[in-house]
Amino acid sequence: MEIISGVERRRRWRVEDKLRIVAEAERPGARFADVARRYEVSRSVLWMWRKQARSGALVAEQAPVFLPVQIVPEPPVMSGSSSAVSPRSPALCGAGSDHEASQVEIVLPDGTALRVPETIGAPALRRLLLALRR
Repeated sequence: MEIISGVERRRRWRVEDKLRIVAEAERPGARFADVARRYEVSRSVLWMWRKQARSGALVAEQAPVFLPVQIVPEPPVMSGSSSAVSPRSPALCGAGSDHEASQVEIVLPDGTALRVPETIGAPALRRLLLALRR
């Protein structure tokens, strides 16, 4: 018998824990009621997690992966063509001479190139990369 003294609060489960519990409940021979009791979770909550997992609403975030980086020299700028714009020209980089050394070029596997200032914040870079994936 368990005596609860004080106010009982809702627990906040991490997505990974929910998925692990649902996977345990779906193993052959497992009983939902036993798994729910073991983790002190209502069976209805466990059924809801199962439904969410099957519909794709409950998914774990993908772990970040490292991508290979290759540093290449800047391609030479063609002279004599006044209409050509250098990738490092002030028209693209903004005013100032420090922009030549402070840009990062990201070339995606499909050949798409993205030049961003090295001071770009992670949220802004994430939004740009997500927009390119679409």
